Amino acid sequence: MAKAMPAALCLVTLVLALFLFVGCAARPFYPLPSRFPGEIRQPLETNSPYNIAHRGSNGEFPEETLPAYKRAIEEGADFIETDILSSKDGALICFHDVTLDEITDVGEYKKFVKRKRTYEVQGANVTGFFTVDFTLKELQSLKVKQRYPYRDQQYNGKFSIITFEDFIAVALDAPRVVGIYPEIKNPVFINQHVKWPDGKIFEDKFVEILKKYGYQGSYLSKNWLHQPVFIQSFAPTSIIHISNLTDLPKILLIDDTTMPTQDTNQSYWEITSDSYFNYIKKYVVGIGPWKDTVVPVVNNYILTPTDLVTRAHAHNLQVHPYTFRNEYNFVHFNFHQDPYEEFDYWINTIGVDGLFTDFTGSLHHFKKWTSNLPPNDADADELKASDLLHKISSMINSYTSP
Repeated sequence: MAKAMPAALCLVTLVLALFLFVGCAARPFYPLPSRFPGEIRQPLETNSPYNIAHRGSNGEFPEETLPAYKRAIEEGADFIETDILSSKDGALICFHDVTLDEITDVGEYKKFVKRKRTYEVQGANVTGFFTVDFTLKELQSLKVKQRYPYRDQQYNGKFSIITFEDFIAVALDAPRVVGIYPEIKNPVFINQHVKWPDGKIFEDKFVEILKKYGYQGSYLSKNWLHQPVFIQSFAPTSIIHISNLTDLPKILLIDDTTMPTQDTNQSYWEITSDSYFNYIKKYVVGIGPWKDTVVPVVNNYILTPTDLVTRAHAHNLQVHPYTFRNEYNFVHFNFHQDPYEEFDYWINTIGVDGLFTDFTGSLHHFKKWTSNLPPNDADADELKASDLLHKISSMINSYTSP
């Protein structure tokens, strides 16, 4: 045994050196593509359901902030998702609510106290501090906080509202190809309250920014694969308007069964009918339904799935349901409080094409652990560091066994 120990230590030293070499090869220091456009980045994976980081990794950081998006990319997101609204002076910002009250510190500023308004939003009167009543400079003076009290509160008040262009820069500066998934948020409301020069509207400014940063091309085209994007909206008229401006792929978002469309006042049942799918597929590549309308829920138990996914696929439409969250109050009882069971159900039983999630890392791990890729040792150059560690452990245990 005494003679075996030096040999074992030599083996450990050798394999650890090998691990460091392969680890460095597997995770090179990529230059930022915005600064070094000639560099080749790892491409987007298109042969499995897309991991869509809903408002970034907002299970960890306050939603739609730079750290939330950067963490989502670190955790393996295929796309980072955002909501686009406008400031009073027409700057496009990343923010979900038309009011600032719930997730910013706007109420703490005496100078803004007279900005509170009541406006009609999607047929209901809403009172609060609206983004459309603040300039970009004013909005960026505010600090954002975590929406849910049961999530990490340590980052409250540390990050600011970002612009659409800030968001795009995060994706373009990623060490691999990462897509963006911006939503044209409340376009009817925004166009009522914000006016741009030359008669342009919200949708025009939105597409202008995408074009400014080189986003172009139909789904899976060479240009699209270089800079992937899905444009999403709950408003069919916005999607149709944008279709006249760009061939980038679009997704029609679908709300609860009780909510009509915000611009055309169509019912859920109308916009999910086969006749409507046959019409809208000229403009979109898919739909983004709330997941509880795809598989109905009663008392937190899922019931028999609807045929929505099957019918959408029959019309060659992708299905990207929202939103998957890890906390027990969001994971239905059928899945035993296990988000991995939920991912398995939606990917392998329901057969969706992408998932909006607040916890990008969890979905990434599930996809990695359940992938049907060939064994890693089929190609030594593709050996993953985690698999190599497992092999190291096996080798050492085998060598030092009595």
